[in-house]
Amino acid sequence: QVQLVESGGGTVQTGASLRLSCAASGRTFYDRTVGWFRQAPGRERDFVARISSDGDDTQYADAVKGRFTISRDNAKNTVFLEINSLKPEDTAVYSCAVVRYGSYRSSTHPDHYTNWGQGTQVTVSS
Repeated sequence: QVQLVESGGGTVQTGASLRLSCAASGRTFYDRTVGWFRQAPGRERDFVARISSDGDDTQYADAVKGRFTISRDNAKNTVFLEINSLKPEDTAVYSCAVVRYGSYRSSTHPDHYTNWGQGTQVTVSS
């Protein structure tokens, strides 16, 4: 069973950057697609980005394209999310998860992911 722990969140001003980390323990996730999602107060969990097991295939939500970059270092069992040009609407709890099955490797639906971390809060002030 893989356990995921997110870190790197914080309170920043509009236009700032952050680097979020999703570290795996218990079992490596080098062979699994990993996704980042976010949830703002009163809203459902939204897809942000995903990355394939080898890192060659990535996908982003339209709201973050050009500002967010997902990457992974399988040797360190860690997936990163670089977030730039932050906006107040980016304020949310950011969580990572792994796909349940290989057939879901291109999925952006949160129900197809499992082993959720506790999340890291990102707050952007205007």
